[in-house]
Amino acid sequence: MKLSDIVSLLEPALLKGNPDTEIHEARSISDAAFDHHSIGWCSDGNIALIRERSAGSVLISEVAYASLEQESVQNLNLIVVPNPRRAFSAVLQHFFVRKPAYGIIEASAYIHASVSIDRQQVSIGSNVVIEENCHIGQRVIIDHNTVIKAGTVIRDDVKIGANCTIGGVGFGYEPGEDGVYEVIPHIGNVELQANVEVGNNVCIDRAVMGSTLLHEHVKVDNLVHIAHGVVVGRNSLVIANAMVAGSVQIGENVWVAPSSSIKQKVKVGNDALIGMGSVVLKDVDAKSTVAGVPAKKIEKH
Repeated sequence: MKLSDIVSLLEPALLKGNPDTEIHEARSISDAAFDHHSIGWCSDGNIALIRERSAGSVLISEVAYASLEQESVQNLNLIVVPNPRRAFSAVLQHFFVRKPAYGIIEASAYIHASVSIDRQQVSIGSNVVIEENCHIGQRVIIDHNTVIKAGTVIRDDVKIGANCTIGGVGFGYEPGEDGVYEVIPHIGNVELQANVEVGNNVCIDRAVMGSTLLHEHVKVDNLVHIAHGVVVGRNSLVIANAMVAGSVQIGENVWVAPSSSIKQKVKVGNDALIGMGSVVLKDVDAKSTVAGVPAKKIEKH
């Protein structure tokens, strides 16, 4: 495409350069192969990298543009936007990402006859299993080798990665009179609401009763475990290798950082941030930051 096509997408972007430049690929501006036909973005803290480039097109902020000596970057095309990273993401999404194809169900996938599904509005990978009485919404993508257990509800525009188990029985046991542990029946389910995204190798357990519930726009990274009865509020992120124990309630816009663990029945308020590797044993206030083992409040949010 031409650079003018990209600028039109990003209006009201300001272009300082040649709108007829042909763009062939997106690259990091730190890549030595970044050339005349490349496009990338630069943060305000990496302006020095722009001076190392002799050609190409770069998305930058107004602050970065104001700080540049124009004669040192005269061979570059500069696209000035309010948020370069977000703009670059939009460029990737529009011009470089292969659009999902729906109506594809691999021959090796198993879908129980009782499942509510529009086969023309889903993409189901190889060896996917969808058990009885599940509901699968519109424009749902389920990648290879994932198992959706009985009764799971998946709303519209949900994406689930490979090798996941959604709706399995959680780790809930009670000792009998002889002291031997017996599993407590889990008769609830899992519900993933609209625009939830789940990475690869993720396990989300069904509730003992009711639902393990991920609200709209929740994003779950790879290798996350979400236990039975957990509720995750809208637009929250649970990131790689995190463990959320049973009946935890996470509010909206919460950031659960990599390798953190949250003790069962803990409540995490809206807009909270849990630091990397933290072990959360107590409730977390809204708009607060906690970190450490055990996690403690940090004043600066």
